Amino acid sequence: MVNGRFITLEGGEGGGKSTQLRALAAALGARGIEVVATREPGGSAGAEAIRALLMEGAEDRWDARAEALLFAAARADHVARTIRPAIARGAWVICDRFVDSSRAYQGGGGGLTDADILALHGVGSEGLLPDRTFLLGVSAGEAARRLSVRDAAGADRMGSKPADYQARLAARFAEMAAAEPERWRMIDADGPAEAVTAAILADLADWLP
Repeated sequence: MVNGRFITLEGGEGGGKSTQLRALAAALGARGIEVVATREPGGSAGAEAIRALLMEGAEDRWDARAEALLFAAARADHVARTIRPAIARGAWVICDRFVDSSRAYQGGGGGLTDADILALHGVGSEGLLPDRTFLLGVSAGEAARRLSVRDAAGADRMGSKPADYQARLAARFAEMAAAEPERWRMIDADGPAEAVTAAILADLADWLP
């Protein structure tokens, strides 16, 4: 049986995480691997209920501390009900965002300390971390272009954050990736989606059957 794996996709807005989630799930499934494609906030009934609180409403609906608590609660349910059971049975879990997004958004973007966010994660999710995290990096110009397309359909609260906030996010993600190179992989996501998928699969080659 293939060993269970936990892979996350991270980065700021407009990086193509949802596109890569679908592409990776299809590619791995074609290799006979059971894949659980999920997202945060969400991924379980309880977490999806909290998602509505987090993603809807005005940009200033919650402050950073309230957001961190809501994300931690959603993540705890997601981990207990979806992620850990899937890994235990040998599935590969691919998640669009995880605790590193809280470290960037409520930490780098909102001003909370990394220790505070990781303490919440330790209580709620018993400190679970991914086996590998892919940081999908895009240039500011390309991110703005993609977000302008997405905004036509209506941006959520996180996509509506101002440009200076987005810059702090990018800096925080890069800082985390540099500090933990054994887990993080930096992927240039400016190019075609197919090229990004190929780069991620190449990095996972040693794990593939």
